[in-house]
Amino acid sequence: MIRTIAVLTMREALSRRILAALVGLTLLVAAATAWGFAKVAEVGGAQSIVTLSLITSQLLVMVMFMFSFVLGMTAVFIASPAIAGDVESGVALALLARPIRRAELLAGKWLGNVVVLVAYAIAGGALELAVVRATTGYVPPEPVAFLLYLAGETVIGVTLAILLSTFVPPMAGGAIAVVCFGLVWIAGVASSIGELLSNDTLVRVGVVTRLLLPTDGLWRGAVFSLEPVALVAAAGRATALAGNPFLSTAAPPPQFIAWCVVWTIVVLGGATLVFRTREL
Repeated sequence: MIRTIAVLTMREALSRRILAALVGLTLLVAAATAWGFAKVAEVGGAQSIVTLSLITSQLLVMVMFMFSFVLGMTAVFIASPAIAGDVESGVALALLARPIRRAELLAGKWLGNVVVLVAYAIAGGALELAVVRATTGYVPPEPVAFLLYLAGETVIGVTLAILLSTFVPPMAGGAIAVVCFGLVWIAGVASSIGELLSNDTLVRVGVVTRLLLPTDGLWRGAVFSLEPVALVAAAGRATALAGNPFLSTAAPPPQFIAWCVVWTIVVLGGATLVFRTREL
């Protein structure tokens, strides 16, 4: 039953105009960035390969930050109506009148949205990496890890949206999730500045917020996977670079990745519990 609901959810997500518009915009942005990176390669042709790699990697991080932000918003606004929309329209009541448990409905909605949005994340990220390689010759140290971090961010975003969808209207859930993403990213920047200033309070704020919502920690991993080894080594020696929000000197530890899995399971369990007790 979960598989059937997931397939129906995937079809519904693919039929939405917002996803089609985003695919079109992604292709347009890829074409625009191809032109931009080609110009960077022309201007930097007289520079050393190391210098060109540093410039390209930082521009790529900024482009991918924009893509990551759009990806997060897409996950939120596509998944937010998953439960709340069906409850408001009466579809959930009709489905649950059949031998379908609420947990199965929620799991199917979550799975269907995750499959569609993770596929979009990986395809969009891989397209941009291919564009950069074709125009500048630069290949990030860990492109596969980068795509996996993007996929992880997407899963976290969908899971949060599903939870909010069980007790608030779709628009409210989307707005709350957007604010949460923004606050976590700001807390991550504050944590970086705290490391620079040796301020333990700011560092703890970043750690706590990354545990509450792991998106920023995964983004830091994505940044690290895009940076050349020379830049990471230079950043490790220059403490003044520690506050740069577009720079990461280390990948998330395995414990954090494990926490992301636990977080997803716990939040899905909480969403199931809330949905079970909700009146339709």
